[in-house]
Amino acid sequence: MRVHVIGAGLAGLAASLALADAGLPVTLYEAGPAAGGRCRSYFDRQIGARIDNGNHLLLSGNRAAHAYLRRLGTEATLAGPGAPIFPFFDRGDGARWLLRPGRSRLPWWVFAKTRRVPGTRPGDYLALRHLLRPRDETLVADLPLAPALARRLITPLAIAALNTLPEAGSAALLGAVVAETLGQGGAACIPAFPRAGLSESFVDPALAALAARGAEVFLARRVTALPAQNGAVAAIETIAGPAAFAPGDQVVLAVPPWIAGELLPGLVVPDAFEMILNLHFRIKADPGPAGFWGVIGGIAEWVFVKSGIVSVTISAANRFAETPPEALAEAVWADVAAVLALGVAPPPCLPPWRLVRERRATFLASPAQNRRRPGPATALANLVLAGDWTATGLPATIEGAIRSGNLAAERVLRHASRH
Repeated sequence: MRVHVIGAGLAGLAASLALADAGLPVTLYEAGPAAGGRCRSYFDRQIGARIDNGNHLLLSGNRAAHAYLRRLGTEATLAGPGAPIFPFFDRGDGARWLLRPGRSRLPWWVFAKTRRVPGTRPGDYLALRHLLRPRDETLVADLPLAPALARRLITPLAIAALNTLPEAGSAALLGAVVAETLGQGGAACIPAFPRAGLSESFVDPALAALAARGAEVFLARRVTALPAQNGAVAAIETIAGPAAFAPGDQVVLAVPPWIAGELLPGLVVPDAFEMILNLHFRIKADPGPAGFWGVIGGIAEWVFVKSGIVSVTISAANRFAETPPEALAEAVWADVAAVLALGVAPPPCLPPWRLVRERRATFLASPAQNRRRPGPATALANLVLAGDWTATGLPATIEGAIRSGNLAAERVLRHASRH
């Protein structure tokens, strides 16, 4: 029995690794010229530097993501403060602070003024219980939060985790993230990000590991159809012609939801999406206490300081879909200059920059769209789904993608053990 994994994003890579490690022959197909999906690095000629196509912040509570990196032996490629430290800067009043949750699960840290969000009181944090036990239809904006806590912590956290504005975002999905991180104490909130690049930590070592295990990997090999017969996939059609497929073979479909819907007519999938913008500036800067900053009240939301690059993420970015790139670059550069204390530079002084738009970066993390997420099982006996858009219980994150790949692999392995 061979397993055909369609899609080489993190969900497909995680599934492929788990299956190959279990001794099953694996063939991996990727439509694009490179693996990694929304989690990869490349050399950008416009600014003359290697950049990530997006910024991703891992937390120590992201168990599946860290286990994936340990499997590859690349956990040491992550950078970060090594402690639960989150620096913030408020564009409104210029305030700077460090959110520093204590390592214990008991939230004693909220009683320390120097550790909690400025302008909040210890009692304000009791309202987070509504986030940990929300109703399915509750929106983040509906949570009864103190204004300072909402503006300076929950709103930026929600936009980053859900890629959805609080007025539309599911409180249940945000609560699932908080339950596994902040809800477990600061020990589960230690931030980290790839020191060199996403590909160096997540993608290239995975491809090398698959090659070492004898897996076949086909890049630029788009799957065009999955003909079915007797309730099962009977063949795999690709742009290069039919793939080798034998009775008893299994399929893991780890592609974006709109592609899954095309390949499996009738499959209900999320159909509303949000953009993510990333702006990369070629400039050297002081990384500060953690290597990144959360920005309150600016267009920039998270500023990452890497080697020779300052990289900015703007989530829930459909609101900026019609904004000219130059205008975005100028506005974001003003935020960067303020947060990194570079001095306000006029537009002609912008360093070399690159804007990267991920137009359908994630599904809209609303209650309605969350209900459209399918589980791994399908109507075809030999096909399972994977992807951060499937019903993982989490929003569309690295953690959710890897978990979905692991879950798909577990289902295939259970099938293999019965046959």
